[in-house]
Amino acid sequence: MIRVDSISKTYQVWASPLSRLLVPVANRFLRPFAANKYQRIYDRYCAEVYALKDISFELAQGESLGIVGLNGSGKSTLLQIIAGTLRSTSGEVKISGRVAALLELGSGFDPEFTGKENIFLNAAILGLDKDEIEARYEDIVAFADIGDSIDRPVKTYSSGMLIRLAFSVQVYVEPDILIVDEALAVGDARFQAKALNKLDEILTRGTTLLFVGHDLNTVRSFCNRAMLLHQGEVQGEGLPDDVITDYLQLVQDYQLSDGKHDRKDVQNGFSVDEYQVVSASIRDHGDHAELSYDTPIEIEIDLKTGAPVAAPVLILDIVDQKGLQLSGRRIPIPCLGESEKSLIVRMRCTFQRGLYRFRLRIVDAPTLEQTRLLSRQDNLISLEMVEDVRDKFTGIFPVPMTCEWSK
Repeated sequence: MIRVDSISKTYQVWASPLSRLLVPVANRFLRPFAANKYQRIYDRYCAEVYALKDISFELAQGESLGIVGLNGSGKSTLLQIIAGTLRSTSGEVKISGRVAALLELGSGFDPEFTGKENIFLNAAILGLDKDEIEARYEDIVAFADIGDSIDRPVKTYSSGMLIRLAFSVQVYVEPDILIVDEALAVGDARFQAKALNKLDEILTRGTTLLFVGHDLNTVRSFCNRAMLLHQGEVQGEGLPDDVITDYLQLVQDYQLSDGKHDRKDVQNGFSVDEYQVVSASIRDHGDHAELSYDTPIEIEIDLKTGAPVAAPVLILDIVDQKGLQLSGRRIPIPCLGESEKSLIVRMRCTFQRGLYRFRLRIVDAPTLEQTRLLSRQDNLISLEMVEDVRDKFTGIFPVPMTCEWSK
C-alpha cells in the first residue's frame, strides 16, 4: 500500500554563487534581529522553484498506477521521493511492504563490484537473507541473460546489460511494491517483451505497480489507473484511456503554440486544423436510443477534414457510464485535403442492460506510437439497453463462440 499526502518539493535557485554565501550569513546574523530585512535579501537573491506541488494519492495492494506527463513535469522526482532516495520539502509518504525500484540507470549498483556481487548486495538491501538470495541467484542470472559478464565489474556493462540485470534483481526479490521509471525503454525489443511478460506475471500475484514511461501502450496494458502530472501538479487522474487522451491533448497544445495550427472548441469537444465530426446520430432514433438486446442499428457520421495529414483515422469508442472503454474501431479516412465525408456504421447492440455512449476521435496515426489528436467529441450519441440478458452471457458483451459436448 502507498499513501502520498500533500507532497511538495522545492529547489532554491540562487542569483549568483556569491549570493549563495551571503544569504546563509544573513540568516545567521541578521534574521534574529531584523526578520523583514532578511526576507528582502532572501527574495532578492534566491528564488524557490516547485518541482512538485501538493501531490496526494493512495494506491492499494494489487493496484497499478501509470504516471504520464511532459518532460520536466515532476514524474521522476515523485518516484524518487516515494522510493526514499530523495527527501520532500513537505508532506508525507507512507508505505507498507517491500519496495523494489528501477529508477536511474545503474542506480543502486557499485560500479567496481561484479554483477554477481551487486546481485547479493542489492537483494540484501531489499531484505533477503543469504539463503534466499542463493536460492534465486540462478533465476536472476538466467533472466538477465548477460553470460560470463556476470563475473565482470558492472562499470564495463552497456546500458542494456545494466537494465537487464537491475530488472532481474528487482522482480525476483518478489516485492510488494514495484516502482519503474522509464527503465524498460533502454533494453532491446527482445528483452522488453520478456520484461513485460514478467511484469504481467508479478502483477497477477498482487504486486502493486507504480509506472512512469512514455510508452502509452504499456500504461494502457498494465495500469488500472493513470495520473497526469504537469508542471509539478496533478492535472488529472482516472482511467488510463481518458488520462492518456488528456496527455496527448496537452502535448498537442504545446505543438499548437507555434501558431502553425488552428484549434477551436466544437460541440462536446475540440478540433484542430478544421478536422471535426460535424454530426452523428443513430438512424431513426437521433442522438439517443433505447434498445432491446441484439437490436441492429446504423450510426450516421458526417465529418470534415482539413489540411492533408499522413494517415487520418476516425476512432469510434464505446464507453460505459464510468468512462471505461469497452470496445472500439479504428476506421481509416479515405481522403486527403479539405473535404466532407459521410460514414455509416452498422452494428448489433449485444450489451448488458445499462447506458453506453460513443466517443469520436480523429487522429493522424502513421503508427500507434506516432498519433496526433486532431479532434475529440464526447456524448454526441448514446444508447440505453433496457433488457436484462444475464441469462444469455456474463460480463458486458458476448464473445462469439460455439459449444459442443463430447459424446
